[in-house]
Amino acid sequence: MADHLPHHPLFTTRVEFLPTDDRVSLSYQRARLLMHTYNLSPSDVQVCSPKYWAMMTDPIMSLDTAMFTILAAHVGLTIGTLSRHLHKRPDLRPLVNRLLRFDTVGIYLLTERGHGLDAFNIETTATKTPEGFIINTPREEASKFMPASSPSFGISKVALVMARLIIDGEDRGPRFFIVPVCNEREMFKGVESIRLGARPGTCPLDFSLTRFNHVHVPFSALVSSNIYDHSLPASPLEKWWDEVWRIPLGTLSVTAPWISSIKAAAFIAGRYSMHRSLVGKGADPIPIITFRTQQWPIAHATAVGLVMDNWFPIVAKSSADKFPDHRVRHGIAVIVKTTVCRHFQRCVPEVAERCGAQGTFEHNYLARIENDGKGVIIAEGDVLTLCIRLFSELLLQRYNIPLPDPSESLLARHAASLLEENISLLNSLSGGHRSESFNSLVLPQAELAVEAMGHALAYSAGLKSGLPKPILDVYECAVIRRDPAWYSENAGLTRILQRIREDAAITATLPHLDTYLNNLAIEEYVSAPIVSDEAWKEYHNAMPVFTGHAIPIYDQVQAML
Repeated sequence: MADHLPHHPLFTTRVEFLPTDDRVSLSYQRARLLMHTYNLSPSDVQVCSPKYWAMMTDPIMSLDTAMFTILAAHVGLTIGTLSRHLHKRPDLRPLVNRLLRFDTVGIYLLTERGHGLDAFNIETTATKTPEGFIINTPREEASKFMPASSPSFGISKVALVMARLIIDGEDRGPRFFIVPVCNEREMFKGVESIRLGARPGTCPLDFSLTRFNHVHVPFSALVSSNIYDHSLPASPLEKWWDEVWRIPLGTLSVTAPWISSIKAAAFIAGRYSMHRSLVGKGADPIPIITFRTQQWPIAHATAVGLVMDNWFPIVAKSSADKFPDHRVRHGIAVIVKTTVCRHFQRCVPEVAERCGAQGTFEHNYLARIENDGKGVIIAEGDVLTLCIRLFSELLLQRYNIPLPDPSESLLARHAASLLEENISLLNSLSGGHRSESFNSLVLPQAELAVEAMGHALAYSAGLKSGLPKPILDVYECAVIRRDPAWYSENAGLTRILQRIREDAAITATLPHLDTYLNNLAIEEYVSAPIVSDEAWKEYHNAMPVFTGHAIPIYDQVQAML
């Protein structure tokens, strides 16, 4: 369906030669192309059909993080939130159809400048009047942060705005409201967009602060199957989680492009290292892949790319059916996001550094994607905060995440051990989970423990899928590096034995490295000229050349010297 995308003119344009706003405009055009290519239905989005996941996991998403950011909010959050109300709200269908055609862009205005992770306590209000509601931003701290709300790129935008429903002075809790933001040329009356500064070294987008000055909307703007139900929820927090039900799905889906990015980074560095050579004592050039210090980062990233690429679709396709408890589904999503993001942060900088000065330029992908990756750590929930919440609930045994049997692998033993030792630690604390000791002793271990669960689950999936043993062995060694003391204390792997284990894994991988790089199935999406001399020469001919006819005055040159 999407095979043509890497060769489409919108994706073959060299963005590093474009001004900033031309790049932003290109990202919106690319997003429209994706929507038209996949032609999703409301049902596809609501139930996260295979077609939906095919789009969200398309490797093309890793080429333009701004485009993916647009689509993640537009499809996953905005259309997704509206989709479940269509059966009782047919009046929403024309809007959803416009969104599906990308005639209008949907943005998701949940968090505020003064309430980031504390989104339950947002301050924007929606006050009921005889004609509908008045949406208002009471102070600067309540400005919505940071979805792209500007009218600068020739496309209309509509927002789902989280606001506190106020009726006769009583706060009935946060609800979503549909608020038109801008047409193709300007903001709608009462809506203000303040464009934020650039995020250095990333794909640019018109990120903004958005505020509302007594904006009138009709009763039908309330996002609900029953627009006349304005009752105070019995459990406001549970009601809020029901309102933001797409966030857990977003936590999972925002992870997908970073798996493709890890694969691309491994492929770029691997191919570069195979043709980049130096001359040593002999006369023949030596490819830099000959050196173990080059081999490890590339084998590491390749193994992570293959293991994550195998694991993610298994989780995406099965979590809804396998885990009816929404807390478990969200927990799995947090584990996946944490695992992939932290792998990304270790693999990409490492291989980028091994590409030398050329790896620092945008046209070779690695430096830009490393900077873009910092945004996903925050998107759909900050990784560390998500881990703290999940780990605390698991320690309190409010629910369980199904993990592989500890006998299956060293990584499964590690995950089970961290969970068990922290449950024991919690039980020994006199103040329980609200004590200062819990804050200082347990919470700092949350991310390591959650990541260990992801390692065990991903490795287990790789075993069951029959991934090559050298790939699984390199992956295991990379994970051991995350907590070497535990493996020394509990598995008898001293520091030198860990190094010997790594050496054996890399030695077994090298004869098949070319095959493993091809198995990443990412080459078609890679445009980095660093991958071959031929690609570099083609890119070299496309770069601007400065020439002239000026003649130096040598007396001046001599004076300068």
